Amino acid sequence: MTRATIKDVSRVAGVSIKTVSRVLNKERYVSDDMRQKVEEAVARLNYHPSQAARTLAGKRSFQIGLIHDNPSPYYIFNMQAGVGQRCREADFRMIVQPCDINSPGLVDDIGALIDQAQLDGIIMTPPVTDVGTALAELFRRKIPVVRVQPGTDLTATSAVYIDNVQAADDMTAYLISLGHRRIGFVTGHGNYFASGQRLTGYRQALQRAGIGFDAALVFPGQFDFQSGTAAAEALLALDQPPTAIFASSDDMAAGVLAAAHRMGISVPGQLSVAGFDDTDLAQVVWPALTTIHQPIRDLGYAAADLLLEFGETIERRQLPHKLVVRGSTAAPSN
Repeated sequence: MTRATIKDVSRVAGVSIKTVSRVLNKERYVSDDMRQKVEEAVARLNYHPSQAARTLAGKRSFQIGLIHDNPSPYYIFNMQAGVGQRCREADFRMIVQPCDINSPGLVDDIGALIDQAQLDGIIMTPPVTDVGTALAELFRRKIPVVRVQPGTDLTATSAVYIDNVQAADDMTAYLISLGHRRIGFVTGHGNYFASGQRLTGYRQALQRAGIGFDAALVFPGQFDFQSGTAAAEALLALDQPPTAIFASSDDMAAGVLAAAHRMGISVPGQLSVAGFDDTDLAQVVWPALTTIHQPIRDLGYAAADLLLEFGETIERRQLPHKLVVRGSTAAPSN
């Protein structure tokens, strides 16, 4: 059977080839009636556009890059899922590139990726979002870029984000409402601006409740399981240990849970534990984590949606977070 072509779609739909192309490329300003005719013709003919032909016909490769340096596989999985979904809708290909922001070859590696794949745009996730040399290289190349959760140069590029300060404030306030007054806090990696923002939210909620800030209750983490375990061991060894520990990521909160179980400390009977992100991990640990739902998949989708507009205006989209209460938190036993 002969493979259908764009000319066949044009003939069956009764519209121009240019209109078919605009519909297939998800361009705006196509009437609903025209779009429906083209989509019905595509379905009837089982038409699939040739990626090579699309590339040759225009100035695009129909490929975008997702660059990350994140220790959480759960975060990366959901980010890829969101970006990938939007790319499939637009018939674009997503190329995922892990990197090391501390590598002296970072800028060269990003440049090589762009040159080899002829990328039409880049999505940067934290902490890559705030690497000045990488941003400068993208600006020099005039390649479209969208950043997820940037902390610097906020008006330099389009971006998607949540309010980390308010999210951490919400969780801390919830723990205070349960009756907790000694609340341990595990910060994230220093390379992430979100780490400082979440600490600010924690301190903000304490101050509003009239609870003095105690630096001994704050322990540095790395956004991974191991640092969560180390933080819990240190905090629970204090002469006056906390009755609740709020970790800045679910991975670290899982480490806190593991340490508490190993030390024979009942959760939430003797210790409440809270996380941040609401990744799949939050529901497979025991007890399931009370956490902040960060819509990671939606952030990825929104970032790709902004990028694929290929507009010249800078747009910022804030997505909502949500407090999710599960079995790892309760009122303090004393």
